[in-house]
Amino acid sequence: MKLRGSKSRSIVHNLPVPVSPANDDAPSTSLTVWKKSLLYCCTGFTVIGPNGDLLYRVDNYSDKPNNIVLMDKTGKSIATIIRRDRTFWSAYQGDDEMSTEICSVKKQSTSILNAKTNIIALVFVGGTRTCETASYWVEGSYAARSCKVYDQSRRVVCEIKTKENGNVKFGDEVFQLVLGSGIDGVVAMVLVLILDQMFQ
Repeated sequence: MKLRGSKSRSIVHNLPVPVSPANDDAPSTSLTVWKKSLLYCCTGFTVIGPNGDLLYRVDNYSDKPNNIVLMDKTGKSIATIIRRDRTFWSAYQGDDEMSTEICSVKKQSTSILNAKTNIIALVFVGGTRTCETASYWVEGSYAARSCKVYDQSRRVVCEIKTKENGNVKFGDEVFQLVLGSGIDGVVAMVLVLILDQMFQ
């Protein structure tokens, strides 16, 4: 289905990552994210699971896509990410912006207040969109691959970290996405893609 106002699209091929119910003692799942498409003619991402299996694949046919389509392994669209303006993105179920919204993400502007808390983005899952009603907020620096995602109870539910192997650091092209409990895997992947657009 053609999206209104869409000039470019990206496709993400996805194998679902299981997410447990909220539990502080639940083990985390660490994924390796490689900022490179498997297709020669595209830019994008390749995401590897803890057992070395391919979990996600992102193929961008434009350097700065306005819309990103998240697909499952059969090619069925499970989410569409749409950039609304310079600071706001929305994600919807399937391939149509008229369907149910999954979440929306707002980039926080630089200010004295935000500098104190180091919040770079707010994530809304339903409801109104104010700082007080955000379902999650992101602190840190995506450019440095050092971000933590907090829920309303101030628990870390997701983290973006630099990838290291002993004394070897892989730089910002290869990093870790650590999934804890309390956040849906699709929401976490949507957030990574939007943060990359925000700070590229």
